[in-house]
Amino acid sequence: MTGLYYEEFEVGETIEHERRRTISESDNQRFCDMTMNQQPLHLDSEFAAETEFGERVVNGLYTLSLAVGISIPETTDGTIVANLSYDDVEHPNPVFHGDTIRAQSTVTDKRETSDGERGVVTMHVEAFNQDDDLVCEFDRTVLSLKREHVSAGSE
Repeated sequence: MTGLYYEEFEVGETIEHERRRTISESDNQRFCDMTMNQQPLHLDSEFAAETEFGERVVNGLYTLSLAVGISIPETTDGTIVANLSYDDVEHPNPVFHGDTIRAQSTVTDKRETSDGERGVVTMHVEAFNQDDDLVCEFDRTVLSLKREHVSAGSE
């Protein structure tokens, strides 16, 4: 387990995630197939060539999901109770096949639950391509375990 307990999150802290992922055509195709999203901008090279992008664009929900996945080891791996929300999602720049995505998370808020046994943490997650262009950003709110309330056998 590499995630942080509620007490370990610091408001204002930015966590640079080490993992990166180069997105392949197959990644985009499979994600579109699994989610039944047949938008031609993601799948049809002839259609996409006629758009302002000039080529197929990676599904934005895949980019969002990838950014969350990249962020998990250093934030919530093994210390999360639940994801509560994803808010204010934006895709300021497109992602194309072959782009390499990295992410960072900045802790923007935290508060204890009313029973004091867990905590709610909000992070602003930003995803960048290999040219450091911002390609996706959103706020992720999680319900986090507090170290003092984890049973000794589960650590």
